[in-house]
Amino acid sequence: MLDGYKIETRQDFGIAEFYRKVCVSVNNTVPIMLSRCSLALLLCVAGLSLPSRALPFEQRGFWDFGMDGDGGGMMMMMRDEEEGSAAEPGSAEIPLACPFGCHCQLRVVQCSDLSLVEVPKSIPTDTKLLDLQNNRITEIKENDFKGLTNLYALSLVHNKISKVHPRAFAPLRHLQKLYISHNQLPAVPKNLPPSLVELRIHDNRIKKVAEGTFSGLGTMNCIEMGENPIQNSGFEPGAFKGLKLNYLRISDAKLTGIPKDLPDSLHELHLDHNQIQAIELEDLSRYKNLFRLGLGHNKIRQIENGSLSYLPRLRELHLSNNLLTRVPKGLPDMKYLQIVYLHENTISAVDVNDFCPRHYATKRTFYNGISLYGNPVNYWEVQPATFRCVFDRLAIQFGNYKK
Repeated sequence: MLDGYKIETRQDFGIAEFYRKVCVSVNNTVPIMLSRCSLALLLCVAGLSLPSRALPFEQRGFWDFGMDGDGGGMMMMMRDEEEGSAAEPGSAEIPLACPFGCHCQLRVVQCSDLSLVEVPKSIPTDTKLLDLQNNRITEIKENDFKGLTNLYALSLVHNKISKVHPRAFAPLRHLQKLYISHNQLPAVPKNLPPSLVELRIHDNRIKKVAEGTFSGLGTMNCIEMGENPIQNSGFEPGAFKGLKLNYLRISDAKLTGIPKDLPDSLHELHLDHNQIQAIELEDLSRYKNLFRLGLGHNKIRQIENGSLSYLPRLRELHLSNNLLTRVPKGLPDMKYLQIVYLHENTISAVDVNDFCPRHYATKRTFYNGISLYGNPVNYWEVQPATFRCVFDRLAIQFGNYKK
């Protein structure tokens, strides 16, 4: 844990699988997952993984929805439902109809894997979580979600959606999580609910993000929009205006440089698997709040001196699988830097002062992870003092290992 900054890990527990979910905002509480086979609530304990891969979130099942455990959200609703406190003493709750073929329980409506070609009718109006993933829906119409004012999370993952009516999400006044990845959307849907906190829209056909696309979304915390064929020119000036994001991922796109005018509130920025060739002096100047920067699997040959000085709070720097010939300048001056991934580059030499400052007291935190394997550097030529500010010798991954 880094100053309240949590990164979740992926673990498999048979029928109750916990999938890795990287969009966690600062100071959030531990997310809650639901078990398909029982009413028990399973607590997912978060921790910092090493090495941290920060993979894109992938919705494998509806029960992967991470619900905010703030004591008043979905956790409280489920607890009230289980203990019978949702209804007044002596009253009987009238069961609502469930769409044909779907499974309805505890204000959760699951309609996945039914080959649906449209959003089903007669969805109970008290629904909190609606699962429509893995179907054949091609269009979201104006009245598809009419009356669903209590909806908290909506999954439309793995459909064939190419069109969304501009007013389709208007009834969803309390929607916080929208997962619409793996579809055929040509653009970010218009008029998203102002209550939205998390948007997953990766693997679509988005080539342009127009000015004002996210206007009015002041509570938005996380956007995952990787695997879209978007270039730097596809972001119009003002595209992210008004957002105070903590997390943004635009990986597996067609970026040749770090996009301009991204939210300066970012704590995590992931631009892995693009075509970025260099980091210029002013590219990172507005991101002073970054804790983690992902630039792995690009074509970076040069990081201009002084570029990293704009990131005083950085904890993790991912630069693996690039074309760097030397360790980037400025690492010794980064007081809080703990993890540096430089493996699979073309670094041929490591200087004794590449990582640690000359004056020991200037480094606030020790490194607990440095990877240099897969580089043409002779490890026996590296002086032991090079890693004098590393927490433990096991934190150093060196040598040209073969699998």
